[in-house]
This record gives sequence, structure tokens and C-alpha cells, in this order.
Amino acid sequence: MRFDLAFIGFGTVGRGLADLLLEKKEELKKRYGMEYRVVAISDIKVGSILDDRGIDLKEALRLAEARTSLETLPAQKKGLSAIETIRASHSNAIVEVTWTNIVNGEPGYSHIKTALSLGKHVVTTNKGPISLYYRELMKLADANGVKLKFKGTVLSGTPAFNLFDGVLAGCSVSSIRGILNGTTNYILTEMEKGLDYKDALKEAQRLGYAEADPTMDVEGGDAAAKVTILANALLGINIRPDNVKRKGITSVTTKEVKKAKDRGGRIKLIARAEKKGNSILAEVSPIPLPVSDPLANIMGVTNALTFATDCLGNITIVGPGAGRRATGYALLTDLISIANGK
Repeated sequence: MRFDLAFIGFGTVGRGLADLLLEKKEELKKRYGMEYRVVAISDIKVGSILDDRGIDLKEALRLAEARTSLETLPAQKKGLSAIETIRASHSNAIVEVTWTNIVNGEPGYSHIKTALSLGKHVVTTNKGPISLYYRELMKLADANGVKLKFKGTVLSGTPAFNLFDGVLAGCSVSSIRGILNGTTNYILTEMEKGLDYKDALKEAQRLGYAEADPTMDVEGGDAAAKVTILANALLGINIRPDNVKRKGITSVTTKEVKKAKDRGGRIKLIARAEKKGNSILAEVSPIPLPVSDPLANIMGVTNALTFATDCLGNITIVGPGAGRRATGYALLTDLISIANGK
């Protein structure tokens, strides 16, 4: 299969995918029969170019890294908006990697909806549209005979959704719980070392783990969006982030962290979802876990998920939940999945 790719967004995550596409071009063709060319890139910071004959991805990547406009490259069209790029390009797959908005999902929602309506595959890392409009967008993809893949919305490149399409095919999931936000896990790890919340947050910001405005992370919004996506995709339910009962870590004190440790446990921000008959539990909250729980031993910015399955009992996966290469890899595996007809 050959992909004619249009990048909507070409920041850290989009460039992470570009790195891997360039690095693995021959391997992708040899192992998976997958070829590609990039026909459009639209980014609010580095500009917009469209050329159905193909864009020099290596040069586009070099310019983007240098924060130089892509519009210095030769192209059939320049300066188009994201929606215009999706409509005008002869792309058959859209890489949607714009910023996350869990209030109304825009602009990603419009990007994805437009692409699917035009019969174009979509791979995305954007939690907003997937957490808010999962059922609608999946139905639209099915109606137009294309795929919507979103592996990178949760745990970046660490396997989660695709486990149950492959090595765990046939297993049913009854509940999900995990550490889905690296920033808060790092802060709690540092608090266990004796730092108070404010100092641990400052250190997380200094290291680039936390944004200048850390609200989405520390108040549980990011984890709530992720557990929503997991619950909808793997438990077959239909919820939105505002259906998730949520409490962040801002009120957790060093004294509470020490008390949990003295009792042989650790406080972790746990996101969980469970379906029992007609009732649904979905929440994010800091809770003490015994050290015998695999999640209690996940430290720093690492993420982890425990699935309760009917065939194998509890299965825990551990891995990075963010990062340029890890998230770019999630997009790459989604493209390979589409190329393989999955």
C-alpha cells in the first residue's frame, strides 16, 4: 500500500513520525509492503505547503527544526489552511497532530471529520476529538470505508489498544486502571523523596515534564480524557471526559505521601474504568496502593495500565507515555495497521 500523507500539524509529534518514516523507509517497504510520500504539510508555526508530486520530507524536517518557514520550499500551493489542505491535497491519509482541546475538540474534530467525510484514513494523537466524539467519528470512518486510528492518544507508543487486535485477541476486558499521566507521577515520586507539592511541581516544570500552566495534568483532566478513550474503545461504553469523576493531586501533602509509605504503600493518581451490568464506574483520583500492586512501583514519568481480562486475569503493561519518538512510533504503527488491513 502507498500512502499519500498530509500532515496537519508539524510540531514535536509530527516531526517524530517524520524521523521514523525517513529512518525506516526501506524496512517499511520490505517488511510491510508500505510505501509513502508526503504531499502536504500544514502547521500554524512553520507554514503550509502542498505538492501532489511529493515534498522533500528530509528538507521539510530540517527547516521545521530550524523554525524556518516551509513555504521556502517549492510547492504547487502555499499558505492553505488546515481544512483547505485536507480538501485540496490528493492525500489518502491524514496525520492529525494538532493541539488537544477537551472542551469541544477543536480544531482537531473538524480536521478529522472533514478527512473521514472525504474518504481519507486518519491517524491521530489528539485526545480531544477522540475522547469527546469517539462513536460519531468511528461511525463516520466506517460509513466511508476508511480507518481512524488513535493509538498515540494513550501511552504514546506503548501498546494498549492494539494488544487486543493481536497478541490478546479473544480476551475480553472487564476493567482498566492505570497511571496515565507522567507529570503527576513524577511529582508524587519527588514528594516521596521529601519535596512538598509546589517544589516538586517547579522541578517538573524545570525539566519540561510540566507545562507553565499544569492544570490539565495536576487536576486530572489529561488522565480523564485518556481513561475515557480506553473505556469507550475497550469496554464498549459511551462516555465523555465530563462523565469521569475527577480529583487531582493539588491537595495531596507530603505528610500524606509519607504516611502511605510508612504503611507499606504509595499514593498514585489512578485512572480507572469498569462496567458492571448497566452501571459504569469511571474516575481519576489519588489513592494509596499496597507495594504488592504493580502500579505502586511505577516511578517518575513512566506510565502503566492494568487490564482485567477473562482469559489471563490481570495484565499490566509499562512504558513511556510521552516523547517525540515514542509518540511518533504510535502514529507509525497505526499506519502499518492500516496498510495491513486492520
